[in-house]
Amino acid sequence: MDEHTRQINIGGVSTSEAEIKDLIKAWVAISAAFALLLSNSVLSLDFYFKFGLSALTVGTGFLLHELGHKLVAQKYGCFAEFRSFDGMLVFAVIMALFTPFVFAAPGAVMIAGKVTKRKNGIISAAGPMVNLALALVFLGLLLLGLPKLFKSIAEYGFMINSWLALFNMLPFWQFDGYKIWSWNKPVYAVISGAAFIFVFGQSFIR
Repeated sequence: MDEHTRQINIGGVSTSEAEIKDLIKAWVAISAAFALLLSNSVLSLDFYFKFGLSALTVGTGFLLHELGHKLVAQKYGCFAEFRSFDGMLVFAVIMALFTPFVFAAPGAVMIAGKVTKRKNGIISAAGPMVNLALALVFLGLLLLGLPKLFKSIAEYGFMINSWLALFNMLPFWQFDGYKIWSWNKPVYAVISGAAFIFVFGQSFIR
């Protein structure tokens, strides 16, 4: 086992140098993509402000989403580590440069071990549920009447985590929604319904 795959224990969570590097790589790329989407120029101060904003909201939402999958998988005794999709990270940045959209598929938690359909569904549900929980935290901060800067962070954090939850509930391909739908359709309906309400209820809280 080389230094990149040697397991490191951090607070009871097993990880590796390779996973940490991939998480940082994906966090930076996704934050940059959304900053490009939100700002006019990479040369402007606004870009760097939006990069910090994206790192706190999109980056945190992405990181904790993947950590949710990882922790539940490890609870079931599985090997679970995040691996970035480098081609998709480059595609996300290029897409943000030339279009008003970002297709964010930064990577996935690779799982090895005996996983039943039920366990796979629960592992998959952990990610969107983390995003919904984060959306609620940001919503709570938004309703506190914070100063403008913190209000912007809270508003964007609520919006992006709501969208991340809904996006990941798409019921096809390798999305979480497909695995949850295959396991338990009522659970799928509850999570996707909550994400839908959060996304399309945003106009009422602004």
